[in-house]
Amino acid sequence: MTAVENRQGFARRLASTTRCLVGTWVKIPAVEPVEILADAGFDFIVIDQEHAPLTLEFAYQATVVAQGAGMSVLVRVPDRSGGYLQRLLDTGVDGILVPRVTSVAEASAAVRQMLFSPGGDRGIGITSRAGRWGGLAREEYLRFGDQEVMRAVQLEERAAIEAVDDILAVPGLNGVFLGMGDLQLSSGLPQSDPSIQKLVDKLLSAAAARGVPAGTAVQTAEQAAAAADRGYRYVMVSNDTSVLRSAAAAVVADVRSRLSEGDNDGV
Repeated sequence: MTAVENRQGFARRLASTTRCLVGTWVKIPAVEPVEILADAGFDFIVIDQEHAPLTLEFAYQATVVAQGAGMSVLVRVPDRSGGYLQRLLDTGVDGILVPRVTSVAEASAAVRQMLFSPGGDRGIGITSRAGRWGGLAREEYLRFGDQEVMRAVQLEERAAIEAVDDILAVPGLNGVFLGMGDLQLSSGLPQSDPSIQKLVDKLLSAAAARGVPAGTAVQTAEQAAAAADRGYRYVMVSNDTSVLRSAAAAVVADVRSRLSEGDNDGV
């Protein structure tokens, strides 16, 4: 078996580890930040096409760079229409997050587009990168696409989380993501509100019962640790733009502080 045939997709990676996997969002349309994030030690990145101007071409390039550096790659698509799902899968990504899913019907429609026939509607494209341009055995190409790729939906509204048991029962769905920011926005309640926390517990309980890994996004290491303790299996911490902004702001503040103290030797 070749190294390509023995590769481990994100779904199996989650299933085979006992620790929470840590990633971050990519919003800058350049591959240099991707390499930096890999060097920093992140397990995975999420290419954010919903809230950043990232194209299909960039997603392709970033996927090649990230996977070459040892990171898994997920893509959050712009919306739940499914317009680019098959093309993104053909680039060889390790998983996809479909945002704003509110019902069983929407979840089912999205998942079917990511599964090969007869279980779904994804067409075969073995001459794509996902098939190593025709070099991968057909059986391995089909197996990896159906068994190794994570197909996750984002639940971001109260009604969607109330229906989480039915949504997670959709055949082929093997990941779920809680969008806390939009849940707060749609409900008009803060994250600390007991009713919001009850919804979180409901989602995590349903995910654990069905063996579906649940993920979320946080801003700090402390929040990531708390999320892992609560039962999340993968967590995105901050994003490339925020990390850059914070580091830049810290450098500028430090320099200005030292200059104001007259300690400007070598500056």
